[in-house]
This record gives sequence, structure tokens and C-alpha cells, in this order.
Amino acid sequence: MTLRLVVVDDHPVVRDGLRGMLGTQPDFEIVGEAAGGLEALTVVEAVVPDVVLTDLRMPEPSGGTLIRLLRERVPSVRVLVLTTHDTDSDVLPAVEAGAIGYLLKDAPREELFRAVRAAARGETVLAPSVAALLLERVRPKPTLTRARLSARELDVLALIAEGRTNREAAAELFISEATVKTHLLHIYAKLEVPDRASAVAAAYRRGILER
Repeated sequence: MTLRLVVVDDHPVVRDGLRGMLGTQPDFEIVGEAAGGLEALTVVEAVVPDVVLTDLRMPEPSGGTLIRLLRERVPSVRVLVLTTHDTDSDVLPAVEAGAIGYLLKDAPREELFRAVRAAARGETVLAPSVAALLLERVRPKPTLTRARLSARELDVLALIAEGRTNREAAAELFISEATVKTHLLHIYAKLEVPDRASAVAAAYRRGILER
């Protein structure tokens, strides 16, 4: 099956290079190209390709806006981003707008060929740096749990929560009062609080201590 492609980039040299590279594959056919967003919308609506390879930063509409419009006007089209930019401000809007793939322009040609074929099949293709960025954004942020405090810090915190003084806590744990103060400083830093009362309140609120 021949895959029909449209190349969108505001640099003629890049378009020429992509056309020449993609043209080496017998199952690829370049059916259109565009130098900006408005032209891309017109071309894609006219030829209805399988895959659009597009840069992000070019004459408007561009980036996520262009991808969203392409998907709205030609729902069957798969949009594969091919760009030099892999920052949050570029990647996230593109993916949220419906891009099925995101590659960087320094990708090896064989990787690009595989990405085009995968995109046509509806498979997501991401450059490693982009995949790592997205994973970091969706991964739940760690919250402070009992495991983040040492066993001795938990002991000190529990005694403080019971109303013990530093001296009383030291005596019960068979450590010096200075050591108790050191543990408290570590607890304050980990809980991001200024004093013992705030530490106890935060510990109960976060489930580190049980009432």
C-alpha cells in the first residue's frame, strides 16, 4: 500500500531534503507540500493524505493550532511532527492537539521512515527526549510519606506530637538533646515547615502520623 504524504515546513531546503529522502521509499508518495499553516490547511483538504509531516514554528497557524485544525478538517489524517524543538511549550500543545508522533530533525532516516509507517497505522511515535518529557509530566509528583522520614525521625516526631519536650524525647530514646534538635531540623526541612507545631500538624494532615 502506498502512503500519501504532505510535507509542511517554511524552509525550502528542508522540504527539498525531506522530499528527496522520503522519495527513496517505494511505498511513499509525496502528494503535496506547504510553507506555512494556511497553505497546509488548503493542501491537506485538497489531497487528503495519510500522513502530514510538519514543523511547529512557521507562519500562522502553526504548532498546536495547526495540528488541531488539520485534525478537525481532515479527521483521517495522521500528523507527525518533525522539528528541532523539544521543550514543554512545543511538545505538550502538539500532543494535546492530536499529533500522533513527535520526532526531532536529527533523527536517522530509517527512524523517520519507520515513524511515518507507524503513524499511518495509527501508532504513536515519540523521540526519546520527548517521551521522557511527557512521562515526567504525567508521572504523579512524589508526596512525603512515612518512608521519607527515617525511623528515628518518626520516633522523635511521634513523641513531639504527644507533647514531650526535647529533653523528655531524648531521655525516652536514649539519645542526647542535641540529637533530638538535629532530627527536628531534618523533619522541618522535609515537611517544609518552620516549627514543631507545624510539623505535627503537617504530619497528621499527610498521614505520616495517625491520630
